[in-house]
Amino acid sequence: MNEVRATKGASGGDVVRLTARVEGLVQGVGFRDYVRTRGRRLGLAGSATNLPDGAVAVIAEGERDACEALLELLVTGHTPGHTERVDHVWGEPRGGLAGFVRR
Repeated sequence: MNEVRATKGASGGDVVRLTARVEGLVQGVGFRDYVRTRGRRLGLAGSATNLPDGAVAVIAEGERDACEALLELLVTGHTPGHTERVDHVWGEPRGGLAGFVRR
């Protein structure tokens, strides 16, 4: 896990940026809608985007606990389709994201 200088959110938790690449059967199965719904419920801003090679890129910003909860869903594979691999990095929030969208 990378060390990241985080800012504080409204409830006092650290705000971070999660960038993940999810591989497996994750396109054409409702995966991005699932991630969008879960991200919104967790209070995150970000996106789930299909990549040309069949993977999905997930970007999420918000409180670290919420980002970790989303990552746990991706890693455990309790999603539509089938998750084979999830690579992720933590970063400082960049802002500029509104809501959680599917691309």
